[in-house]
Amino acid sequence: MKPHRTPVLIVGGGLTGLSAAVFLAHHGVRATLVERHPDTSTHPKARAINPRTMELYRAVGMEERVRAGRSPISGNTDLVHVESLAGKERVRMPSASPEDIGRISPTRWTLIDQNQLEPILRERAVEAGADVRFSTRVDAIQEYVEDGAGVLVGTTDLATGTRSQIHADYVIAADGSRSPLRAMLGIGAHGRGTITNLVSFFFEADLTEALRGRRIIAAYVNNPEVRGTIIPIDNDRRWVINVSFFPEKGQRAEDFTEERCTALVRAAVGVPDMPLKIESVDMPAWDISARVADTFATRRVFIAGDAAHVMPPTGAFGASTGIQDAYNLAWKLALVLSGTAGPKLLESYDAERRPVAEETVRQAMLRFAVREGKQYQEVADELLDETTMTFGYCYRSGAFALEEGAPDSIVEDPAHPGARPGARAPHFQLDGPDGPVSVIDLYGDGFTLLVDELAGRWTGAVEQEAARLGVGLKVVRIGRGTRLWDQDGSFRRRYGLLAGGAVLVRPDGFVGWRTTAGRGGPVDRAAITALRAILDRV
Repeated sequence: MKPHRTPVLIVGGGLTGLSAAVFLAHHGVRATLVERHPDTSTHPKARAINPRTMELYRAVGMEERVRAGRSPISGNTDLVHVESLAGKERVRMPSASPEDIGRISPTRWTLIDQNQLEPILRERAVEAGADVRFSTRVDAIQEYVEDGAGVLVGTTDLATGTRSQIHADYVIAADGSRSPLRAMLGIGAHGRGTITNLVSFFFEADLTEALRGRRIIAAYVNNPEVRGTIIPIDNDRRWVINVSFFPEKGQRAEDFTEERCTALVRAAVGVPDMPLKIESVDMPAWDISARVADTFATRRVFIAGDAAHVMPPTGAFGASTGIQDAYNLAWKLALVLSGTAGPKLLESYDAERRPVAEETVRQAMLRFAVREGKQYQEVADELLDETTMTFGYCYRSGAFALEEGAPDSIVEDPAHPGARPGARAPHFQLDGPDGPVSVIDLYGDGFTLLVDELAGRWTGAVEQEAARLGVGLKVVRIGRGTRLWDQDGSFRRRYGLLAGGAVLVRPDGFVGWRTTAGRGGPVDRAAITALRAILDRV
């Protein structure tokens, strides 16, 4: 039997893999996805999608669909570190207000449980033409098959036992923190590794008195009897608690009987005689780890999501970082598969995403240290705030025209963006013929060239070159004499421009090139050179 052919094979049907299928379809690539489990997750797991990631779902027309599936805890705001829920509150982690986020983005945080989001993504991927196969395990992988460049993957249908092969041009390995595919490829990982082992169990109880009016997303508990996290499920009487245990002290997951779990919940809540019902004690043990893959790419296989980076859940970074990996990859794979871009464009994936993952894991570890008992003041100097981690990360090298003298920092303050190439293109509000428009909504398909109203008419040459290269490019002139204008000069200010400046924005909403001022002459040649360099068409 001939192998099934597909342009992109995605291994892993979690949030990263399913998002990759959706994003690829948005760019015209119908991928095949395989997942060894029989269905999407039944556990809440990840519970928060940050505003930057919501911008990505917005770009593919899914923002409202995702928000409609939001969690019962969607109105909650508090992340607290406590000795017990009814006892002393050690620290409440600072978070950005909706007003702060509104100045940076047209969207906002969405609290949606992983077991709610995955089915939404799966349904959208299938609607868009992706071939989605659950109960399918990958057994082997071989790059560079004989009949042409590509990847040959051996699979087993776990429902029937049938073995088959898939021939893909490229593979995305999004198969989780223990990533069998990464192991098959011999890609190592570095970092602290396992930090703590945990068991999780659901319980029912009335915690109204212990909550004291707080609407918690999570309460991190640390006292002599229990170290763990209390998380609301229905925002009423149903909860899950994740409890650490220590094999080096002879502790085992099997020791968590119903009686012990009852005692641990009471110790975590801080009410010794609290009535409660333990739902189950048979969930598998898991661990919190911190590590990053040594590389995110071979020539034709790309590592994404938890397969590429694992971090403590403090900060709600993990799921969003993986989904952003997929978004970074999707437009690049689409352009290379169509022949519009050269293969070196794909090399920028590792260059761009791995340093961001390193810093994100570090920030999650700092937050986890507070959960483990450190004083907030001990880590405060190294902590980056929520909005900086969400919107302010920058690429130091990759598919963009690096500016001479650009800062080497991996982050910038998104409230006062520098908008340098390699940074997220900042949000600001435009006035259009049909009402207000976020500049973010201009991005997400092809390239976008934003041009100040006083710029010369050099953009025509750039449009002609883009058409010759076969790449989508739209030119948007911003100013009072145009269809889109800003009342207060936000464009120049937030993009660091003088009169006549221009910015080339990539399909993923990151700045690819900028000229602070220009009216003609060499500006068109500089823009064309930058576009060709990004596409590896120099």
